[in-house]
Amino acid sequence: MIVRSRSPLRLGLAGGGTDLSPYCDKYGGCVLNATIDMYAHCTIEMDDDIEGVSFYAQDIDEHFHSDLTGQLPLDGRLLLHKAVYNRVISEYNNGNPLSLNVYTHCDAPPGSGLGSSSTMVVTMISAYQKLLNLPLGEYDIARLAYDIERVDCQLSGGKQDQYATTFGGFNFMEFHDENKVLVNPLRIRRSILNELETQLLLYFTGVSRSSAKIIDDQVKTTSGNTEKPLQAMHEVKQLAFEMKERLLHSDISGMSHLFQESWVAKKATSPAISTPLIEQIEDRAMSAGATSLKISGAGGGGFMMLFVDPLKRIAVENALEDLEGTVHPFKFTQEGTQSWKV
Repeated sequence: MIVRSRSPLRLGLAGGGTDLSPYCDKYGGCVLNATIDMYAHCTIEMDDDIEGVSFYAQDIDEHFHSDLTGQLPLDGRLLLHKAVYNRVISEYNNGNPLSLNVYTHCDAPPGSGLGSSSTMVVTMISAYQKLLNLPLGEYDIARLAYDIERVDCQLSGGKQDQYATTFGGFNFMEFHDENKVLVNPLRIRRSILNELETQLLLYFTGVSRSSAKIIDDQVKTTSGNTEKPLQAMHEVKQLAFEMKERLLHSDISGMSHLFQESWVAKKATSPAISTPLIEQIEDRAMSAGATSLKISGAGGGGFMMLFVDPLKRIAVENALEDLEGTVHPFKFTQEGTQSWKV
């Protein structure tokens, strides 16, 4: 039997960081995000001729194989692949190991700021769900992915990515204590999506970064006694509410203005979020005609989103041409994770 799955990556439009514990546990967090047509992919092969369990992460050229020995040790290469496999066999296969091959690849590099790690976990869960006919709804898949990353693997991070890729589309998400999450899907007119796609430029800085280090610093600064980072996080949250209202009222110029406010507030939550390269990109883009920009994800590198007047788009792209980064065309997508049998 062969099953495949794909799950969309996401853009963090506003509120990123407020989905981190302990901030969201104490104050409540909210995030506005949207999925795009870049994906994490998974194929699982299972038949009687396969011996043991093998994982192939084709985009990063890593491979792991084990005999059928039950739970795999969570160390070394392909940690997330092992952790997903462990959870599936322990919770949904009575602890019985499975002989199979798992192949994965992602349309964006690790550390991209598009939620690629969480999206990969969700897409693997989605494939196993189809393979074993597991009774998992959208909230179940997202919460399982969160537990695998944050509890089993002890990886730092928030909660938005798992829910964004599972549900798909534009969502306004609320995060509370005891891991309570509420996903509010937003219905956006096609004309507004067209204009957003026309005005938003997605730019990869050329630098992948470890989000965990930045997130750890952000958690430290916003949960300590220093007032400025905490107030900045409160402002990030408030701007997410305002951004949602601008979007629902088709006020794209208002969204662009809030983008810049959100970027300034986000940088104030941790000194690790911006870098000299990011500042150079910002200076070049704004001088060439961009109206606002911000990092998607934790910061430090990865993808940047720029609001640009379509008539000045070529000028902005030309201004960034001699840097190490690249412009990535994209479209918004309304579908979340999908899986199917071949």
